[in-house]
Amino acid sequence: MSPKTDWHSVIAAASHHLPPYAARQLREIGFIVMPGPGIQGGCEQLSHAYDHAVATADPADVHIGRTRSSIRVNDFVNRGCEFDGIYTYPPLLAACYQIIGAPFKLSGMRARTLNAGALTEPLHVDVKHRANGWPLVGCIFMVDAFDEGNGATRFVPGSHLQSQEPGDVMDNPEDPHDEQVLACGTAGSIIIFNASVWHSHGANRSDRPRRSIQAHFVSREAQSSEDYSGSMRPETLRRLGDLAKYVLSVGEV
Repeated sequence: MSPKTDWHSVIAAASHHLPPYAARQLREIGFIVMPGPGIQGGCEQLSHAYDHAVATADPADVHIGRTRSSIRVNDFVNRGCEFDGIYTYPPLLAACYQIIGAPFKLSGMRARTLNAGALTEPLHVDVKHRANGWPLVGCIFMVDAFDEGNGATRFVPGSHLQSQEPGDVMDNPEDPHDEQVLACGTAGSIIIFNASVWHSHGANRSDRPRRSIQAHFVSREAQSSEDYSGSMRPETLRRLGDLAKYVLSVGEV
Protein backbone atom coordinates (compact mmCIF):
# COMPACT_ATOMS: atom_id res chain seq x y z
CA MET A 1 0.00 0.00 0.00
CA SER A 2 1.40 3.41 -0.95
CA PRO A 3 1.82 5.95 1.85
CA LYS A 4 -0.94 8.49 2.37
CA THR A 5 -0.13 11.87 0.86
CA ASP A 6 0.45 14.69 3.35
CA TRP A 7 -1.57 17.24 1.41
CA HIS A 8 -1.12 19.96 3.99
CA SER A 9 2.63 19.77 3.44
CA VAL A 10 2.09 19.78 -0.32
CA ILE A 11 0.02 22.97 -0.01
CA ALA A 12 2.61 24.51 2.31
CA ALA A 13 5.38 23.76 -0.20
CA ALA A 14 3.32 25.55 -2.87
CA SER A 15 2.82 28.71 -0.82
CA HIS A 16 4.78 30.61 -3.48
CA HIS A 17 1.58 30.58 -5.54
CA LEU A 18 0.48 33.50 -3.35
CA PRO A 19 2.60 36.45 -4.53
CA PRO A 20 4.46 38.33 -1.77
CA TYR A 21 2.37 41.48 -2.31
CA ALA A 22 -0.83 39.46 -1.86
CA ALA A 23 0.45 37.71 1.26
CA ARG A 24 1.38 41.09 2.75
CA GLN A 25 -2.01 42.62 1.96
CA LEU A 26 -3.81 39.69 3.55
CA ARG A 27 -1.75 40.11 6.72
CA GLU A 28 -2.00 43.89 6.93
CA ILE A 29 -5.33 44.93 5.39
CA GLY A 30 -7.24 41.63 5.41
CA PHE A 31 -8.20 41.16 1.76
CA ILE A 32 -6.84 41.01 -1.77
CA VAL A 33 -8.36 41.21 -5.28
CA MET A 34 -6.45 39.23 -7.90
CA PRO A 35 -6.97 37.33 -11.16
CA GLY A 36 -8.94 34.15 -10.56
CA PRO A 37 -8.47 30.63 -11.89
CA GLY A 38 -8.66 29.94 -15.59
CA ILE A 39 -12.06 28.48 -16.48
CA GLN A 40 -12.47 26.03 -19.34
CA GLY A 41 -14.56 27.83 -21.94
CA GLY A 42 -13.87 31.19 -20.30
CA CYS A 43 -16.17 33.55 -18.44
CA GLU A 44 -18.97 33.11 -20.99
CA GLN A 45 -19.13 29.35 -20.37
CA LEU A 46 -19.01 29.93 -16.62
CA SER A 47 -21.84 32.46 -16.88
CA HIS A 48 -24.03 29.94 -18.70
CA ALA A 49 -23.13 27.19 -16.22
CA TYR A 50 -23.96 29.48 -13.29
CA ASP A 51 -27.38 30.41 -14.68
CA HIS A 52 -28.19 26.77 -15.46
CA ALA A 53 -27.13 25.62 -12.00
CA VAL A 54 -29.22 28.27 -10.28
CA ALA A 55 -32.27 27.64 -12.50
CA THR A 56 -32.21 23.86 -11.92
CA ALA A 57 -31.30 23.83 -8.22
CA ASP A 58 -33.43 21.94 -5.74
CA PRO A 59 -35.67 24.50 -4.00
CA ALA A 60 -34.28 23.26 -0.68
CA ASP A 61 -30.88 24.65 -1.70
CA VAL A 62 -32.24 28.08 -2.65
CA HIS A 63 -32.43 30.80 0.00
CA ILE A 64 -33.95 34.23 -0.50
CA GLY A 65 -33.20 36.72 2.25
CA ARG A 66 -35.79 38.54 4.30
CA THR A 67 -35.28 41.71 2.26
CA ARG A 68 -35.22 39.72 -1.02
CA SER A 69 -32.08 41.62 -2.01
CA SER A 70 -30.19 38.47 -2.98
CA ILE A 71 -30.55 34.82 -3.84
CA ARG A 72 -28.20 32.16 -2.44
CA VAL A 73 -27.87 28.65 -3.82
CA ASN A 74 -25.94 26.13 -1.73
CA ASP A 75 -23.69 23.23 -2.72
CA PHE A 76 -21.88 24.59 -5.75
CA VAL A 77 -19.31 21.81 -5.40
CA ASN A 78 -21.88 19.46 -6.98
CA ARG A 79 -23.14 21.82 -9.70
CA GLY A 80 -20.62 21.17 -12.47
CA CYS A 81 -16.99 20.84 -13.48
CA GLU A 82 -16.82 24.57 -14.34
CA PHE A 83 -16.65 25.36 -10.62
CA ASP A 84 -14.05 22.79 -9.51
CA GLY A 85 -11.09 25.09 -10.10
CA ILE A 86 -12.34 27.76 -7.71
CA TYR A 87 -11.91 25.95 -4.38
CA THR A 88 -8.64 24.31 -5.48
CA TYR A 89 -7.09 27.50 -6.88
CA PRO A 90 -3.43 27.44 -5.72
CA PRO A 91 -3.23 31.09 -4.53
CA LEU A 92 -6.43 30.56 -2.53
CA LEU A 93 -5.09 27.41 -0.87
CA ALA A 94 -1.83 29.24 -0.13
CA ALA A 95 -3.86 32.03 1.51
CA CYS A 96 -5.70 29.46 3.63
CA TYR A 97 -2.36 28.02 4.71
CA GLN A 98 -1.15 31.50 5.69
CA ILE A 99 -4.27 32.60 7.58
CA ILE A 100 -5.46 29.38 9.21
CA GLY A 101 -1.96 28.07 9.93
CA ALA A 102 -3.13 24.47 10.27
CA PRO A 103 -4.71 21.77 8.08
CA PHE A 104 -7.96 23.11 6.64
CA LYS A 105 -10.95 22.16 4.50
CA LEU A 106 -13.74 23.76 2.49
CA SER A 107 -16.67 24.64 4.72
CA GLY A 108 -19.09 25.47 1.90
CA MET A 109 -19.42 27.01 -1.54
CA ARG A 110 -22.52 28.74 -2.86
CA ALA A 111 -23.83 31.09 -5.51
CA ARG A 112 -25.00 34.54 -4.56
CA THR A 113 -26.89 36.80 -6.92
CA LEU A 114 -27.31 40.39 -5.75
CA ASN A 115 -30.53 41.65 -7.24
CA ALA A 116 -30.88 44.98 -9.01
CA GLY A 117 -32.06 47.60 -6.54
CA ALA A 118 -30.53 45.87 -3.52
CA LEU A 119 -29.63 48.26 -0.72
CA THR A 120 -26.29 48.42 1.06
CA GLU A 121 -25.75 45.55 3.47
CA PRO A 122 -24.58 46.38 7.02
CA LEU A 123 -20.88 45.95 7.67
CA HIS A 124 -20.25 42.71 9.53
CA VAL A 125 -17.69 39.96 10.17
CA ASP A 126 -18.14 36.30 9.27
CA VAL A 127 -16.34 35.30 12.46
CA LYS A 128 -15.23 37.53 15.30
CA HIS A 129 -11.48 37.84 15.93
CA ARG A 130 -10.37 34.93 18.14
CA ALA A 131 -13.95 33.71 18.61
CA ASN A 132 -15.09 30.11 18.18
CA GLY A 133 -14.54 29.10 14.55
CA TRP A 134 -11.68 31.58 14.04
CA PRO A 135 -9.67 31.82 11.86
CA LEU A 136 -11.85 31.62 8.76
CA VAL A 137 -10.94 32.38 5.14
CA GLY A 138 -13.46 33.63 2.61
CA CYS A 139 -13.35 34.06 -1.14
CA ILE A 140 -15.66 35.63 -3.71
CA PHE A 141 -15.32 34.69 -7.37
CA MET A 142 -16.72 37.38 -9.67
CA VAL A 143 -19.00 35.84 -12.28
CA ASP A 144 -19.82 39.44 -13.25
CA ALA A 145 -17.52 42.42 -12.88
CA PHE A 146 -17.77 44.15 -9.49
CA ASP A 147 -17.98 47.94 -9.61
CA GLU A 148 -19.27 50.87 -7.60
CA GLY A 149 -22.61 50.79 -9.39
CA ASN A 150 -23.56 47.15 -8.90
CA GLY A 151 -22.73 46.62 -5.24
CA ALA A 152 -19.05 45.72 -5.12
CA THR A 153 -18.00 44.33 -1.75
CA ARG A 154 -16.67 46.99 0.62
CA PHE A 155 -13.95 46.29 3.18
CA VAL A 156 -12.48 48.25 6.08
CA PRO A 157 -8.71 47.64 5.80
CA GLY A 158 -7.01 46.34 8.94
CA SER A 159 -10.26 45.73 10.82
CA HIS A 160 -9.48 41.99 11.07
CA LEU A 161 -6.79 42.81 13.65
CA GLN A 162 -9.22 43.95 16.34
CA SER A 163 -11.90 42.23 18.39
CA GLN A 164 -14.59 44.89 17.90
CA GLU A 165 -17.39 44.44 15.40
CA PRO A 166 -19.00 47.23 13.34
CA GLY A 167 -22.06 47.38 15.60
CA ASP A 168 -19.81 48.04 18.59
CA VAL A 169 -18.55 51.37 17.24
CA MET A 170 -20.92 52.49 14.46
CA ASP A 171 -24.35 54.00 14.97
CA ASN A 172 -25.50 52.35 11.73
CA PRO A 173 -23.29 49.71 10.05
CA GLU A 174 -25.13 50.35 6.78
CA ASP A 175 -23.53 53.80 6.60
CA PRO A 176 -20.33 54.39 4.62
CA HIS A 177 -17.22 53.92 6.73
CA ASP A 178 -14.54 56.62 6.50
CA GLU A 179 -11.87 54.04 5.67
CA GLN A 180 -13.84 51.62 3.49
CA VAL A 181 -12.43 50.39 0.17
CA LEU A 182 -14.44 48.86 -2.68
CA ALA A 183 -13.17 45.53 -4.04
CA CYS A 184 -13.75 46.12 -7.75
CA GLY A 185 -12.61 43.80 -10.52
CA THR A 186 -13.37 42.30 -13.89
CA ALA A 187 -15.35 39.09 -14.37
CA GLY A 188 -13.12 36.16 -13.45
CA SER A 189 -11.38 38.03 -10.62
CA ILE A 190 -11.33 36.62 -7.11
CA ILE A 191 -11.44 38.29 -3.70
CA ILE A 192 -9.63 36.41 -0.93
CA PHE A 193 -10.16 37.71 2.59
CA ASN A 194 -9.65 37.09 6.26
CA ALA A 195 -13.26 36.54 7.34
CA SER A 196 -12.75 38.66 10.47
CA VAL A 197 -12.39 41.80 8.34
CA TRP A 198 -15.37 44.16 8.30
CA HIS A 199 -17.17 43.85 4.97
CA SER A 200 -20.50 43.91 3.16
CA HIS A 201 -21.92 44.36 -0.31
CA GLY A 202 -22.80 47.83 -1.50
CA ALA A 203 -26.04 48.96 -3.13
CA ASN A 204 -26.77 47.55 -6.57
CA ARG A 205 -27.88 50.69 -8.36
CA SER A 206 -27.64 49.04 -11.78
CA ASP A 207 -30.53 47.49 -13.66
CA ARG A 208 -28.96 44.02 -13.69
CA PRO A 209 -28.23 41.33 -11.06
CA ARG A 210 -24.60 40.91 -9.98
CA ARG A 211 -23.50 37.27 -9.71
CA SER A 212 -20.74 35.65 -7.66
CA ILE A 213 -19.63 32.35 -6.14
CA GLN A 214 -18.62 32.48 -2.50
CA ALA A 215 -16.72 29.99 -0.36
CA HIS A 216 -15.31 29.66 3.14
CA PHE A 217 -12.51 27.52 4.54
CA VAL A 218 -12.11 26.36 8.13
CA SER A 219 -9.69 24.38 10.25
CA ARG A 220 -9.81 20.64 9.59
CA GLU A 221 -11.25 20.06 13.05
CA ALA A 222 -13.95 22.74 12.82
CA GLN A 223 -17.59 22.21 11.95
CA SER A 224 -18.31 22.77 8.25
CA SER A 225 -21.45 24.39 6.94
CA GLU A 226 -21.79 21.47 4.50
CA ASP A 227 -20.83 17.83 5.14
CA TYR A 228 -19.45 16.73 1.79
CA SER A 229 -18.69 13.22 3.04
CA GLY A 230 -22.40 12.47 2.87
CA SER A 231 -23.57 14.69 0.02
CA MET A 232 -21.20 14.10 -2.90
CA ARG A 233 -22.83 13.07 -6.15
CA PRO A 234 -21.18 10.03 -7.79
CA GLU A 235 -20.42 12.01 -10.96
CA THR A 236 -18.67 14.67 -8.89
CA LEU A 237 -16.48 12.15 -7.09
CA ARG A 238 -15.53 10.49 -10.37
CA ARG A 239 -14.13 13.68 -11.86
CA LEU A 240 -12.28 15.02 -8.80
CA GLY A 241 -8.57 14.61 -8.21
CA ASP A 242 -6.97 13.74 -4.90
CA LEU A 243 -6.25 17.36 -3.94
CA ALA A 244 -9.91 18.32 -4.39
CA LYS A 245 -11.01 15.33 -2.31
CA TYR A 246 -8.61 16.38 0.43
CA VAL A 247 -9.92 19.95 0.45
CA LEU A 248 -13.47 18.60 0.63
CA SER A 249 -12.47 16.06 3.31
CA VAL A 250 -13.99 13.15 1.40
CA GLY A 251 -12.35 9.74 1.04
CA GLU A 252 -8.89 8.72 2.14
CA VAL A 253 -6.27 10.45 -0.03
